[in-house]
Amino acid sequence: MLAEDHLRATLGRLHPRSVPHEDDLRYAAVATVIRYPAPDDPEVLLIRRSHHPDDPWSGHMALPGGRRDPADPSLHDTAIRETAEEVGVDLIQQGEALGRLHDVEAIAKAKRVGLVIAPYVFLLRGEVTLEVDRSEVAEALWAPLRPMLEGSLDAPFPYRYQGRDLDLPSFRLDAQRVVWGLTHRMLAMLFDELRSPPAGQDVVPTET
Repeated sequence: MLAEDHLRATLGRLHPRSVPHEDDLRYAAVATVIRYPAPDDPEVLLIRRSHHPDDPWSGHMALPGGRRDPADPSLHDTAIRETAEEVGVDLIQQGEALGRLHDVEAIAKAKRVGLVIAPYVFLLRGEVTLEVDRSEVAEALWAPLRPMLEGSLDAPFPYRYQGRDLDLPSFRLDAQRVVWGLTHRMLAMLFDELRSPPAGQDVVPTET
C-alpha cells in the first residue's frame, strides 16, 4: 500500500476537488514531501512552526508551505518556494511532483478563516540536508508514514472549545510532537486515497 509505485499510481489517477474561487478567499499551498530510505517504508517531511503571537497555528506540527505570493505563477510554485525557504529543499532539482490532493479549507480555533490550502505531493530523490529558517520553523524532521497509515500512532488530542472538552484525532509521534488539525486532515486524506481501490476494482475480503 505504501510502495512507491502504488503512491505514484494513486496520485496519478486522483482528480482533486478545488474550492470554487471567491474574491474574499486567500490561498496557500503545502508540500507533502516523501522519501524512501527503505523500500515500502516511506517518511514524510514535517516541521514544527515557530511561535508567533499572530499565527493561529503557532507551534503546530505542519507540512512545509505558506500563503501564495503575488509573484508565484501558481500554487504549485508556492509549495516549491515555501519548501525552499523554510527547510532549504529544492523540489525542482531534488524532487518529483506526483500530484495534489483535494483543497482544504483552513480552520483555526474551530472557525473558517477564509483560507484555502492546496496540498501537493512530491517524491524526494537522493539525500538532502535540511536548512531550517528559524524565523518560521522551530524544527524539521522525517516521520515514518507507515505507523500513521496503519493507525499505531492514532491518539486523542485534548482540545477545549466553548467550555467543552473535546478529543480530536491526531498522530502522536512522541510526547512532544503531535500532528493534529489541518496537517492531520491532509495526511489522513492521503491515506484514504492510498487505501481506496482503483475505480472499477472491488475489494476482495481476505480469509481469517
